[in-house]
Amino acid sequence: MVKIAFDVDVLAKQMSITGMVRKVADWGYRYIEQSPHPRINPFYKHPLFSRECEQEYRKALKETGVEISSFIVVYRWSGPSEEERRMAVANWKKIVQVAAGMGVRVINTELSGDPNQAEICNGMWFRSMDELLPLFEKEGIRVEIQSHPYDFCELSDETVDMVKSYRSDNLTYVYSASHGFFYDKGKGDVRGMLKYSGDSLSHVLFADTLNQTLDCRYIVNPPWLNGRGKSDVAVHQHMAMGEGEVDFKGIFETLREMEFAKRTFKAGGDSIACVSYFGFPERMEKEARSARERIEKELPQ
Repeated sequence: MVKIAFDVDVLAKQMSITGMVRKVADWGYRYIEQSPHPRINPFYKHPLFSRECEQEYRKALKETGVEISSFIVVYRWSGPSEEERRMAVANWKKIVQVAAGMGVRVINTELSGDPNQAEICNGMWFRSMDELLPLFEKEGIRVEIQSHPYDFCELSDETVDMVKSYRSDNLTYVYSASHGFFYDKGKGDVRGMLKYSGDSLSHVLFADTLNQTLDCRYIVNPPWLNGRGKSDVAVHQHMAMGEGEVDFKGIFETLREMEFAKRTFKAGGDSIACVSYFGFPERMEKEARSARERIEKELPQ
């Protein structure tokens, strides 16, 4: 049965861990996706998670009945320097300990490379995966890979192929709806991308965005920032479903065809559908609830 989770990034920036967990429970969610948090799993840095932090988190989970479906971590395990890669591998080893200690069997992550050094980052990622996959398999952790805007690989199908190349039950794929226009260079063919991911698809992130490849969807100044290079930028959003240009009708229809909501994996258990809204915390009281209700309706269990 699919786990419907809420990514707490939008809450962690403005409230305590206890408040964050209680708010997710108030919105009717049973699961939290713990995105990078300054006290737990900060972006790029070594994991933290003190005894006091763990005690607070466990107490809040027990009081509310909420569970952690998954951690999100972002480490530079694809370099591009070997020093960055080694530090990222050390971070990975620690977060696996933290996750296992909390009974969390799923970690969602990114490739985390540099698009201007794609070849070296590709090689670094495979080097890191060769080193870490035995640990993931030993600890029973499902690691889910997503490509991301401004990464050494932004394409969905290519990332799926990288994941499938390992032929491991502990390595699967995440599809992020708000990244989808990067995934196929602006086509937005959600049906084709989801079907291509096939049995490797274990996790979908729900949020809307505009198609960055179309004229004036986003305006960045000075104009030359729009050319690929050292000063380049990649722009996308995580808005409420229906506010952008993502084909959510196609996403939900395809997920039903694939019986995504009924998937269970050898590592990490059930599939995950996560609400990944960021930009408007003042609207979450309404939008978080309505997103959960829509997913429950569109993906009946």
